[in-house]
Amino acid sequence: GTGTSASFNYPGGITTDGTNLYVADYGNSAIRQIVISTGVVTTLAGTGSSGSANGTGTSASFNSPYGITTDGTNLYVGDTNNHLIRQIVISTGVVTTVAGTGSSGSANGTGTSASFNLPQGITTDGTNLYVAERVNHLIRKIVISTGAVTTVAGTGSSGSANGTGTSASFNFPYGITTGGTNLYVADGNNDLIRKIVISTGAV
Repeated sequence: GTGTSASFNYPGGITTDGTNLYVADYGNSAIRQIVISTGVVTTLAGTGSSGSANGTGTSASFNSPYGITTDGTNLYVGDTNNHLIRQIVISTGVVTTVAGTGSSGSANGTGTSASFNLPQGITTDGTNLYVAERVNHLIRKIVISTGAVTTVAGTGSSGSANGTGTSASFNFPYGITTGGTNLYVADGNNDLIRKIVISTGAV
């Protein structure tokens, strides 16, 4: 609908390409689009029921998506309860899986051989995706062109230590964004805002 006649169910993440807003509608397992100039709300992708099917637009399904980011051409979604990272081509609505096995885990690897555990926040610098992985207490990197997944920072156990890369620790990191040089993380259960230098991994 338009403006206050449209409804959502626990909207989580939000991003913009300057013309539209894109919302990870967590409770509806859908990705919604809002035209900024008019307030018109439509469903870009998702059946409205939980699932993990790839497809186009409302034939694809998600399971409680939370994080969302864009490079202007594609949306990238932290499909939280599916333990997946999904891509949506904005112009066509085509949904594919970038990375994740679909089961919880913490394995690095390429594409669907890598695993996540409730990936939450997601951001991009245009070349890589960075994921705040809540239950693994990790920050992961995905090279968009190859799907290669590595760990940027975090021990894999909860903590609040500063340090470099996997010697630093987090406690349920939720949100993440980047200014291009650094990552900034909302370190949920530590009540902290953390900075990661992308080039060095220093936290």
